[in-house]
Amino acid sequence: MFRSFNRYVLFLAAGSSLLAIAAPVQAQAGAPTPDAGAEAIDDTQIVVTARRREERAQDVPIALTAVSGETLERTGAINITQIAQLTPTLVIRNNNARNTFANIRGLGSNSDQNDGLEIGVGFYVDDVYYGRIGASQFDFIDLDRVEVLRGPQGTLFGKNTTAGAINITTRGPSFENGFTAEVTRGEDNYHQVRGSLTGPLVEDFAAYRITVSDTHRDGGLYNLYDGRRVNDYDNFSVRGQLLLTPTPDINIRIIGDYSKQVSYSRIASVVGLFTTFANGATLTNNWLDRARRGGYTPRFDINDPFARIVDANGPIQANSEGYGVSGKIDWDLGPVTLTSVTAWRGWDWLPDNDSDSTPLAVTLRSGTDNHQRQFSQEVRLASNGERKIDYVAGLYYFWQNVNALGHYQQGPASASWNNPNANQTLANYALNGFLSYSVIEPITKSYAAFGQLTWHVSDALSVTAGLRFTHEDKTGLFNQYTAAGNDLSVLSAADRAAALALRNAIYPERRYTTGLKDDALTGQITLSYKVAPDVLAYATYSRGSKSGGLSLGDLPAGVSPVVKPEKVDAWEAGLKSQFLDRKVTLNTALYWTEVKDYQAGITEQIGNTTSSIRYISNIPGVRSRGVEADLTVAPAHWIRLTASAAYNEAVYKNYRNAQVAPENRNLTQVQDLSGVQLANAPRFIYNLSADLVQPVALFTPDDELYARFDYNHRSSNDTSGSNSIYTRIAPYGVGNVRFGVRIGDGRYDLAAWVTNVFDKQYFESLGASNQGLITGALGTPRTIGGTLRVRF
Repeated sequence: MFRSFNRYVLFLAAGSSLLAIAAPVQAQAGAPTPDAGAEAIDDTQIVVTARRREERAQDVPIALTAVSGETLERTGAINITQIAQLTPTLVIRNNNARNTFANIRGLGSNSDQNDGLEIGVGFYVDDVYYGRIGASQFDFIDLDRVEVLRGPQGTLFGKNTTAGAINITTRGPSFENGFTAEVTRGEDNYHQVRGSLTGPLVEDFAAYRITVSDTHRDGGLYNLYDGRRVNDYDNFSVRGQLLLTPTPDINIRIIGDYSKQVSYSRIASVVGLFTTFANGATLTNNWLDRARRGGYTPRFDINDPFARIVDANGPIQANSEGYGVSGKIDWDLGPVTLTSVTAWRGWDWLPDNDSDSTPLAVTLRSGTDNHQRQFSQEVRLASNGERKIDYVAGLYYFWQNVNALGHYQQGPASASWNNPNANQTLANYALNGFLSYSVIEPITKSYAAFGQLTWHVSDALSVTAGLRFTHEDKTGLFNQYTAAGNDLSVLSAADRAAALALRNAIYPERRYTTGLKDDALTGQITLSYKVAPDVLAYATYSRGSKSGGLSLGDLPAGVSPVVKPEKVDAWEAGLKSQFLDRKVTLNTALYWTEVKDYQAGITEQIGNTTSSIRYISNIPGVRSRGVEADLTVAPAHWIRLTASAAYNEAVYKNYRNAQVAPENRNLTQVQDLSGVQLANAPRFIYNLSADLVQPVALFTPDDELYARFDYNHRSSNDTSGSNSIYTRIAPYGVGNVRFGVRIGDGRYDLAAWVTNVFDKQYFESLGASNQGLITGALGTPRTIGGTLRVRF
């Protein structure tokens, strides 16, 4: 009802805007021509800091995508997941904050679920590295730009990253008063209020900026069990900044931020059930057998996930808080600039999950809380201006502590669900109320020294070389113990042993400590040549490293908690070009990356239960190679067309002992995935967009109507890591439309928008359990809304 009513209202508003297009232009003979005042945003002219100095994006010999804050506002992108739709070969999946993963060119991070492992795609905000990518789940507002750097970044960025980096720069304080406010309303009770205020505190000495955002959206699923909407979103963010300029040569920028997310989620949608193995053998004791044994028959069609109905009793939640403070000092010493970046951050993650997708009390509590703290200090010295040799050198320190507390408690239906052949009286006594806690605490200390220089051999030819030495010292604790449950000491010796065996089959008591020390020398060399003033060719060799990690948990026999570091050799050749007075921009890149000891997530079922063990292990070899192209055509100020595409072959070169797909586990426990495409790595991705602007004189001479259409397509890919026939999502494309009017040179901006305009039904991910249950995360259906923005 709400969606239908909202669509009616919003379509009326959109229609009113469209009716205004023709009339003012025809009524006024002196209406401005398209070239007179309208201008589409041109991201090819963005100034970036990909090499820790300000340069035009087109002049940087790196495969990167730069998106301005204005473009983000005009596309309606408000979070990191939506940014990925603007960048080929960047794939981000957000099942929940802790399980957020990002990969570039198929490499990076399968999951953020392992707390003792570094991420392969570095995430930076205002020069500060975020140790957990889950801490990035805040609303984007007041951004200056987003840079996505592809390929190993083993020299200048705070942590070695083997796949690339996402570098976000927020708008800083201004000595001119400014105010922006934005109100958005959409279907599913989506509403968002955002605002930013900036201005001087002391003229020419101190300025401030305050940014606030509050967003809410009802969940996209309906839970039959309690009548609630599931997978909702409620996020509040605030950021305060202070700029001090005690002298003309010194800038001090202090930033504090806080964000809080409260969500009744996550429940995966039931997609289907397989009851036979691939060879035709019957899958006994499958999910439906277990449910019926507990007295439950599904009250919804388990083969129709897009009915968006679930039936689960778990006390689910996905709550988090993130906060931090940073200080950056830039001191211009004439020939060089000295920069210091000091930061402290914290992130708290408080989840609860439903692991059986039924209203049965199988598991009462299931989740791992996270309390992450980090401190970083970077000092660097960079030459100013253009010289024969430009250089950057510095030191970096990073400390991180993650304190994770797992809580897993069995309910009265646990024995029947998991152990039907056991003595049910004894099994119920052993399992009902059995609560296991697990403490996971990895601590990281990282030290690095780095330097990079560019030798301008001639006006056309430049050579860039960089090195980074990194020392990592990691320690880890795992302690799993029984926190509650019926007293087993009152049982007979035989019954006590049987009851303890039932508990140990899922959560045995175990404690150990471990650690590692790791040294890595990484770097790159790049040759770049100006073929013409606006044509840059380059070739790069990079040596990257992702530090070793600690896979802390109740690991299967023979699996070491110490994960070896990744070693990466990457080659890339590219061309950045602009033609026809920079009206056409074409950038292309060819790349070939070889990874040794690739760190990959492995999932193994715990016996016959609904729970699983996830750990990290090394795969001997992985290769990623492909081609990327970005095209921008802006023949006039009123039109801008963009297209980008990437073909990426990211395969396991050598992976003969991979986890078996669940449909084949009756025959073997391992499979050979050599030559198979990596999980969550579509081979082909392309994006299309069109921005149109039409000046009109509605109220002032600077008014304009605008429209934007964008379309993102991804090919089929496996999302489980086991190459199961049940976890391969079909190809899909999603289109979005936005149109509106800006009044008074953008002082007022009223827009109507439609996301997933073709109402495409698609899966973001699929999973298949050993019980035959297939679950998935559904893509968001077509949603209509409107946004009003004011700026002073």
